[in-house]
Amino acid sequence: MFVAIAAAVMTLSGKTVRRTLHIFNGTVPETETLAVGTMEFVYDYSYCVDTTRSIDEDVASDRMLLQIASGGMSKFSSYKNLTVDSIINMSTVDQVMEAASSGKLSNGDPLIIYKNYPDGKLTQVEKVCQDWFRYEEDTPTFDWEFTDSVANVLGYECRLAKCTFRGREWRAFYAEEIPVMDGPWKLQGLPGLIMKAEDSKGEYSFECIGIKSEASRPITLYKVPYNVTGRRKFYDAKYNYEINPYAYFEATTGGHVTVTDEAGNPSLDAYDPIDLQFDYIERDWRE
Repeated sequence: MFVAIAAAVMTLSGKTVRRTLHIFNGTVPETETLAVGTMEFVYDYSYCVDTTRSIDEDVASDRMLLQIASGGMSKFSSYKNLTVDSIINMSTVDQVMEAASSGKLSNGDPLIIYKNYPDGKLTQVEKVCQDWFRYEEDTPTFDWEFTDSVANVLGYECRLAKCTFRGREWRAFYAEEIPVMDGPWKLQGLPGLIMKAEDSKGEYSFECIGIKSEASRPITLYKVPYNVTGRRKFYDAKYNYEINPYAYFEATTGGHVTVTDEAGNPSLDAYDPIDLQFDYIERDWRE
């Protein structure tokens, strides 16, 4: 059982620049435990959803959790989704669906990154509409350029390093006091935890806001039927969904989305593809 809410964002000229389809599922998939986390780091994650404008409403955000396990495995995922999963497991289906319909309960970012799972690989898991995608790649390498610049993040003196990775220039501040060669998203490979990172355009940013040096939360993986694919094919599917989410939903689920304007009349262009006004965090996906 799920709740689906359709919405569109338009410019002052009336042109549709973004469509959304918020789908909230009232159940949590089964999980398998891969490891037990020994340290946890919480990050504020912000990203621009419309680069044609600069107002606050065009910046989305989520709170993310980086779990570190012994042996080098880590998991980066939405802290909000962990909380929502716990609420769903403790509530009845009716309670969950009522909270979701009223806007009191919503999902966070569906992105999940596993580093060194399996060994020497990076695995990305992400839900697009109602489909779960999964792909593996060799652990990325980063050609970091070290600088003399420093900044204070969460009370730690952090040094600045720069690199270009998949179409974006990244600035990352790392804390040598925390000897973990990991960081948010896919970023890693510095002699200390990456506490803060931002691309040169300011479209994507991460900042550590909390540390738990001793943790015992399991690192889990959803046990769902995955569309096992490659990185670029995953982005193709994500792109096809975001330029035409209502049509994607109908084609992949057999369901139907009714879209109306403010007056309650059917929106005749709701199924027309639109041009995205932003680019993904990895800009090389079209190459």
